[in-house]
Amino acid sequence: MGFSSLPTEIQLLLFPAFLIIYLATLIGNSLIILVTLADPMLCSPMYFFRNLSFLEIGFNLVIVPKILGTLLADTTISFSGCATQMYFLFFFGAAECFLLATMAYNHFVAICTPLHYPVIMNQRTCAKLAVVSWFPGFSIATVQTMWLFSFPFCDTNKVNHFFCDSPPVLRLVCGDTTLFEIYVIIGTILIIMIPCSLILCSYFCIAAAILKIPSAKGKHKGFSTCSSHLLVVSLFYVSLSLTYFQPKANNSPERKKLLSLFYTIVTPMLNPIIYSLRNNEVKNALSRTFKALGLRSYIS
Repeated sequence: MGFSSLPTEIQLLLFPAFLIIYLATLIGNSLIILVTLADPMLCSPMYFFRNLSFLEIGFNLVIVPKILGTLLADTTISFSGCATQMYFLFFFGAAECFLLATMAYNHFVAICTPLHYPVIMNQRTCAKLAVVSWFPGFSIATVQTMWLFSFPFCDTNKVNHFFCDSPPVLRLVCGDTTLFEIYVIIGTILIIMIPCSLILCSYFCIAAAILKIPSAKGKHKGFSTCSSHLLVVSLFYVSLSLTYFQPKANNSPERKKLLSLFYTIVTPMLNPIIYSLRNNEVKNALSRTFKALGLRSYIS
Protein backbone atom coordinates (compact mmCIF):
# COMPACT_ATOMS: atom_id res chain seq x y z
CA MET A 1 0.00 0.00 0.00
CA GLY A 2 2.93 2.31 0.56
CA PHE A 3 1.77 5.88 1.22
CA SER A 4 -1.58 5.47 -0.58
CA SER A 5 -3.44 6.74 2.50
CA LEU A 6 -1.87 10.17 1.98
CA PRO A 7 -3.40 12.75 -0.38
CA THR A 8 -2.05 12.70 -3.94
CA GLU A 9 -0.56 16.17 -3.53
CA ILE A 10 1.56 15.05 -0.59
CA GLN A 11 2.69 11.92 -2.44
CA LEU A 12 3.84 14.09 -5.33
CA LEU A 13 5.86 16.20 -2.90
CA LEU A 14 7.38 13.10 -1.29
CA PHE A 15 8.64 11.78 -4.63
CA PRO A 16 11.36 14.44 -5.25
CA ALA A 17 12.28 14.37 -1.53
CA PHE A 18 12.87 10.60 -1.55
CA LEU A 19 14.63 10.82 -4.91
CA ILE A 20 17.08 13.41 -3.56
CA ILE A 21 17.71 11.31 -0.44
CA TYR A 22 18.21 8.22 -2.60
CA LEU A 23 20.75 9.88 -4.88
CA ALA A 24 22.54 11.53 -1.94
CA THR A 25 22.82 8.15 -0.20
CA LEU A 26 24.20 6.40 -3.27
CA ILE A 27 26.70 9.19 -4.03
CA GLY A 28 27.83 9.69 -0.43
CA ASN A 29 28.34 6.02 0.38
CA SER A 30 29.89 5.28 -3.02
CA LEU A 31 32.36 8.08 -2.39
CA ILE A 32 33.33 6.57 0.98
CA ILE A 33 33.87 3.17 -0.69
CA LEU A 34 35.97 4.64 -3.51
CA VAL A 35 38.11 6.73 -1.15
CA THR A 36 38.81 3.82 1.22
CA LEU A 37 39.74 1.62 -1.74
CA ALA A 38 41.87 4.19 -3.54
CA ASP A 39 43.79 5.86 -0.71
CA PRO A 40 46.71 3.73 0.56
CA MET A 41 47.33 6.09 3.49
CA LEU A 42 44.12 5.09 5.24
CA CYS A 43 44.48 2.62 8.12
CA SER A 44 42.86 -0.80 8.43
CA PRO A 45 39.66 0.26 10.29
CA MET A 46 38.50 1.88 7.07
CA TYR A 47 37.35 -1.68 6.22
CA PHE A 48 34.47 -1.03 8.61
CA PHE A 49 33.46 2.26 6.99
CA ARG A 50 33.58 0.59 3.59
CA ASN A 51 31.39 -2.31 4.70
CA LEU A 52 28.94 0.04 6.40
CA SER A 53 28.64 2.00 3.16
CA PHE A 54 27.97 -1.22 1.23
CA LEU A 55 25.18 -2.04 3.69
CA GLU A 56 23.63 1.42 3.41
CA ILE A 57 23.65 1.24 -0.38
CA GLY A 58 22.05 -2.21 -0.15
CA PHE A 59 19.30 -0.92 2.13
CA ASN A 60 18.49 1.86 -0.31
CA LEU A 61 18.55 -0.29 -3.44
CA VAL A 62 16.13 -2.75 -1.84
CA ILE A 63 13.64 -0.17 -0.56
CA VAL A 64 13.74 3.25 -2.21
CA PRO A 65 13.17 2.36 -5.90
CA LYS A 66 9.97 0.57 -4.91
CA ILE A 67 8.90 3.53 -2.74
CA LEU A 68 9.41 5.86 -5.69
CA GLY A 69 7.28 3.52 -7.79
CA THR A 70 4.44 3.49 -5.25
CA LEU A 71 4.44 7.28 -5.19
CA LEU A 72 3.87 7.17 -8.96
CA ALA A 73 0.79 4.93 -8.51
CA ASP A 74 2.54 1.54 -8.97
CA THR A 75 1.60 0.06 -5.58
CA THR A 76 1.91 -3.60 -6.60
CA ILE A 77 4.68 -6.06 -5.81
CA SER A 78 4.86 -9.72 -6.82
CA PHE A 79 4.92 -12.59 -4.32
CA SER A 80 8.53 -13.42 -5.18
CA GLY A 81 9.44 -9.73 -5.20
CA CYS A 82 8.04 -9.29 -1.70
CA ALA A 83 9.94 -12.35 -0.43
CA THR A 84 13.17 -11.13 -2.04
CA GLN A 85 12.80 -7.65 -0.57
CA MET A 86 12.14 -9.07 2.89
CA TYR A 87 15.13 -11.42 2.66
CA PHE A 88 17.59 -8.64 1.86
CA LEU A 89 16.10 -6.31 4.47
CA PHE A 90 16.67 -8.93 7.17
CA PHE A 91 20.12 -9.66 5.78
CA PHE A 92 21.31 -6.03 5.64
CA GLY A 93 19.63 -5.15 8.96
CA ALA A 94 21.25 -7.99 10.93
CA ALA A 95 24.62 -7.37 9.27
CA GLU A 96 24.53 -3.68 10.21
CA CYS A 97 23.75 -4.49 13.86
CA PHE A 98 26.82 -6.71 14.12
CA LEU A 99 29.04 -4.39 12.08
CA LEU A 100 28.26 -1.49 14.42
CA ALA A 101 29.22 -3.74 17.34
CA THR A 102 32.49 -4.62 15.59
CA MET A 103 33.24 -0.92 15.08
CA ALA A 104 32.61 -0.33 18.80
CA TYR A 105 35.14 -3.07 19.61
CA ASN A 106 37.63 -1.35 17.31
CA HIS A 107 37.24 1.89 19.31
CA PHE A 108 37.56 -0.06 22.55
CA VAL A 109 40.91 -1.54 21.50
CA ALA A 110 42.14 1.82 20.14
CA ILE A 111 41.41 3.72 23.36
CA CYS A 112 41.79 1.12 26.11
CA THR A 113 44.90 -0.65 24.74
CA PRO A 114 46.48 1.86 22.33
CA LEU A 115 49.98 0.31 22.44
CA HIS A 116 48.63 -3.10 21.42
CA TYR A 117 46.21 -1.71 18.83
CA PRO A 118 48.46 -2.19 15.74
CA VAL A 119 48.98 -5.83 16.71
CA ILE A 120 45.40 -6.67 17.70
CA MET A 121 43.62 -4.73 14.94
CA ASN A 122 45.96 -5.39 12.05
CA GLN A 123 44.76 -5.35 8.46
CA ARG A 124 43.99 -9.07 8.39
CA THR A 125 42.01 -9.00 11.65
CA CYS A 126 39.97 -5.99 10.55
CA ALA A 127 39.11 -7.69 7.27
CA LYS A 128 38.03 -10.88 9.08
CA LEU A 129 35.88 -9.00 11.60
CA ALA A 130 34.21 -7.02 8.83
CA VAL A 131 33.42 -10.17 6.83
CA VAL A 132 32.20 -12.12 9.87
CA SER A 133 29.73 -9.31 10.64
CA TRP A 134 27.83 -10.22 7.46
CA PHE A 135 27.27 -13.89 8.32
CA PRO A 136 24.43 -13.65 10.91
CA GLY A 137 22.29 -11.99 8.26
CA PHE A 138 22.34 -15.05 5.98
CA SER A 139 20.85 -17.51 8.47
CA ILE A 140 18.36 -15.02 9.94
CA ALA A 141 17.10 -13.85 6.56
CA THR A 142 16.88 -17.38 5.13
CA VAL A 143 14.99 -18.96 8.05
CA GLN A 144 12.57 -16.10 8.68
CA THR A 145 11.73 -15.41 5.04
CA MET A 146 11.29 -19.07 4.01
CA TRP A 147 9.22 -19.85 7.11
CA LEU A 148 6.92 -16.85 6.71
CA PHE A 149 6.29 -17.40 3.01
CA SER A 150 5.55 -21.09 3.55
CA PHE A 151 2.26 -20.16 5.31
CA PRO A 152 -1.03 -20.04 3.41
CA PHE A 153 -2.19 -16.48 2.72
CA CYS A 154 -5.75 -15.13 2.82
CA ASP A 155 -7.60 -13.55 -0.07
CA THR A 156 -6.52 -10.04 0.86
CA ASN A 157 -3.11 -9.10 -0.51
CA LYS A 158 -2.63 -5.56 0.77
CA VAL A 159 0.61 -5.05 2.72
CA ASN A 160 0.09 -1.92 4.83
CA HIS A 161 3.66 -0.68 4.63
CA PHE A 162 6.07 0.84 2.10
CA PHE A 163 8.18 -2.36 2.12
CA CYS A 164 7.59 -6.05 2.85
CA ASP A 165 8.31 -6.18 6.56
CA SER A 166 7.47 -9.21 8.68
CA PRO A 167 4.59 -7.82 10.84
CA PRO A 168 2.38 -6.44 8.01
CA VAL A 169 2.95 -9.55 5.85
CA LEU A 170 2.21 -11.79 8.84
CA ARG A 171 -1.24 -10.19 9.16
CA LEU A 172 -2.14 -11.68 5.77
CA VAL A 173 -1.47 -15.27 6.89
CA CYS A 174 -4.47 -17.60 7.40
CA GLY A 175 -2.72 -20.29 9.47
CA ASP A 176 -1.51 -20.66 13.06
CA THR A 177 1.58 -18.45 13.41
CA THR A 178 2.12 -18.73 17.17
CA LEU A 179 5.43 -20.59 16.94
CA PHE A 180 6.68 -18.26 14.22
CA GLU A 181 5.78 -15.17 16.25
CA ILE A 182 7.67 -16.54 19.28
CA TYR A 183 10.69 -17.15 17.02
CA VAL A 184 10.46 -13.63 15.59
CA ILE A 185 10.26 -12.00 19.04
CA ILE A 186 13.22 -14.00 20.37
CA GLY A 187 15.21 -13.50 17.15
CA THR A 188 14.57 -9.76 17.04
CA ILE A 189 15.58 -9.32 20.67
CA LEU A 190 18.78 -11.32 20.15
CA ILE A 191 19.75 -9.62 16.89
CA ILE A 192 19.21 -6.16 18.32
CA MET A 193 20.18 -6.67 21.95
CA ILE A 194 23.34 -8.80 21.61
CA PRO A 195 25.18 -6.28 19.40
CA CYS A 196 23.69 -3.41 21.43
CA SER A 197 24.98 -5.00 24.67
CA LEU A 198 28.44 -5.38 23.15
CA ILE A 199 28.38 -1.73 22.09
CA LEU A 200 27.30 -0.60 25.57
CA CYS A 201 30.01 -2.70 27.26
CA SER A 202 32.64 -1.35 24.88
CA TYR A 203 31.66 2.25 25.52
CA PHE A 204 31.44 1.74 29.26
CA CYS A 205 35.08 0.62 29.21
CA ILE A 206 35.98 3.44 26.80
CA ALA A 207 34.35 6.07 29.03
CA ALA A 208 36.17 4.69 32.09
CA ALA A 209 39.50 4.79 30.22
CA ILE A 210 38.94 8.34 28.90
CA LEU A 211 37.99 9.69 32.34
CA LYS A 212 41.35 8.46 33.66
CA ILE A 213 43.21 10.67 31.16
CA PRO A 214 44.62 13.61 33.17
CA SER A 215 44.54 16.32 30.50
CA ALA A 216 41.36 17.93 29.18
CA LYS A 217 42.82 17.84 25.67
CA GLY A 218 43.35 14.08 25.91
CA LYS A 219 39.79 13.55 27.13
CA HIS A 220 38.41 15.67 24.31
CA LYS A 221 40.42 13.71 21.75
CA GLY A 222 39.20 10.40 23.19
CA PHE A 223 35.53 11.37 23.11
CA SER A 224 35.95 12.96 19.68
CA THR A 225 37.30 9.66 18.31
CA CYS A 226 34.05 7.89 19.22
CA SER A 227 31.53 10.66 18.57
CA SER A 228 30.72 9.80 14.95
CA HIS A 229 30.17 6.11 15.70
CA LEU A 230 28.05 6.93 18.77
CA LEU A 231 25.85 9.23 16.70
CA VAL A 232 25.37 6.60 13.97
CA VAL A 233 24.60 3.90 16.56
CA SER A 234 22.10 6.16 18.32
CA LEU A 235 20.25 7.02 15.11
CA PHE A 236 20.07 3.39 14.02
CA TYR A 237 19.17 1.71 17.31
CA VAL A 238 16.73 4.32 18.60
CA SER A 239 14.66 4.25 15.40
CA LEU A 240 14.90 0.43 15.21
CA SER A 241 13.82 -0.01 18.84
CA LEU A 242 10.94 2.44 18.54
CA THR A 243 9.75 0.57 15.45
CA TYR A 244 9.82 -2.99 16.78
CA PHE A 245 9.63 -2.75 20.58
CA GLN A 246 6.65 -0.48 21.10
CA PRO A 247 3.30 -1.87 22.38
CA LYS A 248 0.86 -2.55 19.55
CA ALA A 249 -1.64 -0.13 21.08
CA ASN A 250 0.84 2.74 20.67
CA ASN A 251 2.21 1.68 17.30
CA SER A 252 -0.22 2.37 14.46
CA PRO A 253 0.74 1.38 10.89
CA GLU A 254 1.26 5.02 9.90
CA ARG A 255 3.47 5.67 12.93
CA LYS A 256 5.48 2.55 12.15
CA LYS A 257 5.99 3.70 8.56
CA LEU A 258 7.32 7.04 9.80
CA LEU A 259 9.74 5.41 12.26
CA SER A 260 10.87 2.89 9.64
CA LEU A 261 11.88 5.74 7.35
CA PHE A 262 14.64 6.73 9.76
CA TYR A 263 16.61 3.47 9.88
CA THR A 264 15.94 2.45 6.27
CA ILE A 265 16.29 5.76 4.40
CA VAL A 266 17.38 8.73 6.54
CA THR A 267 20.22 7.04 8.49
CA PRO A 268 21.93 5.61 5.36
CA MET A 269 22.01 9.14 3.93
CA LEU A 270 23.40 10.71 7.13
CA ASN A 271 26.12 8.13 7.85
CA PRO A 272 28.64 9.22 5.18
CA ILE A 273 28.05 12.87 6.15
CA ILE A 274 28.63 12.13 9.83
CA TYR A 275 31.81 10.13 9.21
CA SER A 276 33.14 12.67 6.70
CA LEU A 277 32.68 15.59 9.06
CA ARG A 278 33.76 13.89 12.29
CA ASN A 279 36.63 11.67 11.11
CA ASN A 280 39.91 13.40 10.26
CA GLU A 281 41.23 10.41 8.31
CA VAL A 282 38.18 10.39 6.05
CA LYS A 283 38.33 14.18 5.59
CA ASN A 284 42.03 14.05 4.68
CA ALA A 285 41.46 11.11 2.33
CA LEU A 286 38.63 12.96 0.59
CA SER A 287 40.86 16.00 0.26
CA ARG A 288 43.69 13.92 -1.27
CA THR A 289 41.25 12.20 -3.63
CA PHE A 290 39.79 15.50 -4.83
CA LYS A 291 43.26 16.90 -5.39
CA ALA A 292 44.27 13.78 -7.32
CA LEU A 293 41.21 14.27 -9.52
CA GLY A 294 42.11 17.93 -10.06
CA LEU A 295 39.13 19.14 -8.01
CA ARG A 296 39.11 21.66 -5.23
CA SER A 297 38.22 20.18 -1.85
CA TYR A 298 35.59 21.96 0.19
CA ILE A 299 36.13 19.73 3.20
CA SER A 300 38.02 21.41 6.00
